[in-house]
Amino acid sequence: MSTPLDVLLGRQSVKFVQAPGPTDAQLDLILQAALRAPDHGGVKPWRFVLVRGADVPALVDVGVRAGIAAGTPLPQPKVDNARKWLSRVPLVIALGCRPDPSGRIPEHESLLAVGAAAMNMLNAAHALGFGAFWSTGIGTYLDGVGEALGFDPLDERFMGYLAIGTPIEPPAPVRRPDWRDHVSEWHAPAPA
Repeated sequence: MSTPLDVLLGRQSVKFVQAPGPTDAQLDLILQAALRAPDHGGVKPWRFVLVRGADVPALVDVGVRAGIAAGTPLPQPKVDNARKWLSRVPLVIALGCRPDPSGRIPEHESLLAVGAAAMNMLNAAHALGFGAFWSTGIGTYLDGVGEALGFDPLDERFMGYLAIGTPIEPPAPVRRPDWRDHVSEWHAPAPA
């Protein structure tokens, strides 16, 4: 039997997914997990937009239009690859952040809270047997994309997409870095 730690250590990004996606009950659990993320100041900065089924491939068109409007059209191979990828994805969760409007909590803390919520969703999807992938492609950083998805451009920041579904192929094992290469230990300076 897997422990919760086994589930966390076994998670990896799975880009290529297909139907079936999460049921409504499973999606409810995934979204509940999202809102368990840390939230300094209780500002509840999370904003999510669900895109399902036949609406998913239309996300490419939103990115294409935004690229043209910005004068930086997306390269056709990138557009073609995105269309092929999204043609099978059953669920996309667009991620947004609404930082504290009072400015009391620094914006970066709200962005981190949304990032933590996204990670909770990725872990929950994995624990439920789905594959999931966080993408900042398809025009995430172009003006107009977030707005087209319903995010308010004046006080919300669009942060990308989570694609969730059943893995098309079993994920190949991934060699993980050694944590020791990324960790140091601090010691207080000796008293003078």
